[in-house]
Amino acid sequence: MNDESQNKMGTPTPEELREQVERTRDELGQTVEALAAKADIKAQAKEKTAAVKEQAAEKAAVAREQAAEKTAVVREQAAEKAAAASGQIREKTEQAAQLVKDRTPDAVLEKTAQAAAQVREGAAQARRYAAEKTPDPLLEKADRAATAARANRTPLIAGGAVLVAFLLIRRSRGRNR
Repeated sequence: MNDESQNKMGTPTPEELREQVERTRDELGQTVEALAAKADIKAQAKEKTAAVKEQAAEKAAVAREQAAEKTAVVREQAAEKAAAASGQIREKTEQAAQLVKDRTPDAVLEKTAQAAAQVREGAAQARRYAAEKTPDPLLEKADRAATAARANRTPLIAGGAVLVAFLLIRRSRGRNR
């Protein structure tokens, strides 16, 4: 029998024995380190504290992110609701103006149209006069105001019609007394 046949049968060589001893030492060292770590309460407390701090930081970051997302959603919803409310107000105003126009007698509408024409002509004359006598910065501000009035012509005309109707009704009631 040679050495190889003996190794196969179960007798370890010196080199295998050294490796086995080295593995056992490593395992024993790891076991001793694990036991020492379990016995070191201060180190365990530090590790646990660090883990809890890390978890708290992660949860805080998640909460901040969720709050930011919720804030963005709420802002968007508020903007949508404001736009919808603005559209509803505009629609109701137009309906009210149309209702006033529909219920106003033709004579009043005609007088209102004549008054509006007179006001426009008077305004044009006043504008020309003011343009001649007014400094440039003031002219620019007046031009912006006139542009805004032109942009809101329908509500202004409806308001004028209501005012004229009110004045005519009041005047006719005053004569009847």
